[in-house]
Amino acid sequence: MPHHTSLIATIVAGLGLAFVFGAIANRLRLPVLVGYLLAGVLVGPFTPGYVADQELAPQLAEIGVILLMFGVGLHFSVKDLMAVRKIAIPGAIAQIAAATVMGLGLAVMLGWSVGAGLVFGLALSVASTVVLLRALQERRLVETDRGRIAVGWLIVEDLAMVLALVLLPAVAGLLGGAGPPPGAGGLAGAFALTLGKVAAFIAFMLIVGRRVIPWILHRIAHTGSRELFRLAVLAIALGVAFGSAALFGVSFALGAFFAGMIMAESELSQQAANETLPLRDAFAVLFFVSIGMLFDPMVLMREPLAVLATLAIIVVGKSLAALVIVLAFRRPMSVALTISASLAQIGEFSFILAGLGIGLKLLPPEGRDLILAGAILSILLNPLLFALLDRVLPKLIKRETAGDAPVAAAAQPHAVLIGYGRVGKLVAQGLKGRTPLVVIEDEIERVAELRAAGFEVVHGNAVKREVLVQAGVDKATHLFVAVPNPFESARIIEQARAANPQADIVARAYTEVDVALLTQMGASVTLIGEQEIARGMLLRAPRRAAAPTAH
Repeated sequence: MPHHTSLIATIVAGLGLAFVFGAIANRLRLPVLVGYLLAGVLVGPFTPGYVADQELAPQLAEIGVILLMFGVGLHFSVKDLMAVRKIAIPGAIAQIAAATVMGLGLAVMLGWSVGAGLVFGLALSVASTVVLLRALQERRLVETDRGRIAVGWLIVEDLAMVLALVLLPAVAGLLGGAGPPPGAGGLAGAFALTLGKVAAFIAFMLIVGRRVIPWILHRIAHTGSRELFRLAVLAIALGVAFGSAALFGVSFALGAFFAGMIMAESELSQQAANETLPLRDAFAVLFFVSIGMLFDPMVLMREPLAVLATLAIIVVGKSLAALVIVLAFRRPMSVALTISASLAQIGEFSFILAGLGIGLKLLPPEGRDLILAGAILSILLNPLLFALLDRVLPKLIKRETAGDAPVAAAAQPHAVLIGYGRVGKLVAQGLKGRTPLVVIEDEIERVAELRAAGFEVVHGNAVKREVLVQAGVDKATHLFVAVPNPFESARIIEQARAANPQADIVARAYTEVDVALLTQMGASVTLIGEQEIARGMLLRAPRRAAAPTAH
């Protein structure tokens, strides 16, 4: 194949195989991340057949790292972190320390150096942002107390890893790798210089970047060009990442993270996230493919015990540490189990740390193989852990909320609201005082919030017939289905219509296909956001002027 086509071949092979294996993984109800990693293994040098360009792939992966870290920064919320800081900050630090010690212990048993053990342990301590957020979003947990703690915990882990990426090169010489000489003066000087550069970069971003970046975004937004806005966001992300490395000597990852964090303060941050999501996803795929290319599958045959020990640290050791920490903060077992399951995997930061450890000659190649094997296997196992959790949690939560008062409104004509998210909260506030109301909500934190606000609540999932019966759906005059998942709404509406043919059922939808499905299941009215906005606009439109009278 001609050399000048190697970039195209690498991108086509990477994205094409990632699509095929990602689709297969999705069909098997596994994270698509597994498919991307396996696609990389297939085009890597350790398997027969086509081998992607070994020089271009890491550079494409570097762009993936920049955009991944930019995305992390874009979703970083100091406010959200501060809300759960009392458990997320000490909890994450303690869990990182516990996992690092376990990884160091395994590394020493394998005959590695202390420096290799520290890098190895750090890589095993941090969960994948992609995997964790996807698992929480699928279960509508992101906006719950459990979800906020998990995300806050993850943010602290990410910040700790960013700090590790910055400081590791400075201490590599002391740990036996390639870096400053291990003498006290050399190490102290290198350490101070590194921290000084980081401090200068952070100060520059907070003083200059905080003013310049939002100003650029607003000026471009006022042009009305969506294409220019998208290009501006990408130029800022890549430009700040490259500039931070060239001018301040800090990593691409830190530069991209701060670019996203500064941009997150703008009211245009959500639009910036939406506009760049396709490109971020595409390069994130190439990042995971390039990581898979580094994995030697034969490590599973050569070092089966080491692979199992690594997996045990990730899935059992780290999760138990998180469980104990959360319970120590006197949080319910349901919260502790959710956090434990969320953290029982490793991902993108682990790969970045492994690559840095190899580059600094701290981590042996077999260490990277064990990290990659542990990541792939833990990501495979994570959906199974959540499936077990989904079976256990309802009983736990029911026990934790034992002694709930009976629902008085269910014995008389009343309205039933299902879901107390962003839409449901507005509906509940509008109905308060107008009619007896029963709210069905499956998140314990929202249940507490509803009761504090004076609402009658049934705790449970409205898909279950017994929950609808408890809410008195047979006597309800109106049923408002405010859950965002159309398939879940369809099952709820079907059961409610069977129990009460006369009820007026109002549901929310996103597409015309959703409307058809929910109407078929028995919804009286199905509302789409775009239609309601248009209707509101038309209500304010001028009326047709009366025709002039002929004289």
